[in-house]
Amino acid sequence: MGTAASTTKFGIDHTTGHLVLGSLRLPFPRSRFVRIPIGVGLIFGGVLGFLPILGFWMLPLGFVVLSHDLPAVRRQRRRLTVWWSKRRRQD
Repeated sequence: MGTAASTTKFGIDHTTGHLVLGSLRLPFPRSRFVRIPIGVGLIFGGVLGFLPILGFWMLPLGFVVLSHDLPAVRRQRRRLTVWWSKRRRQD
């Protein structure tokens, strides 16, 4: 395993094209026109997370998928990441 794969813990590994969630690696579609509907669908399913089968876990996953293609979502995800890391260092 290379250094890029070992440093990426949550997000998209650009070297392999996989979505990385901790130790879980999922293949990621290469087409932007496939990724955007998947991201929107995950967010919509997360909003309906109170229903059976769907879950609130789908919201952050949908935002990670969308942040790959949409700069506005990418900026917000980056701000949240910086805020979260600062918060964890203070604790």
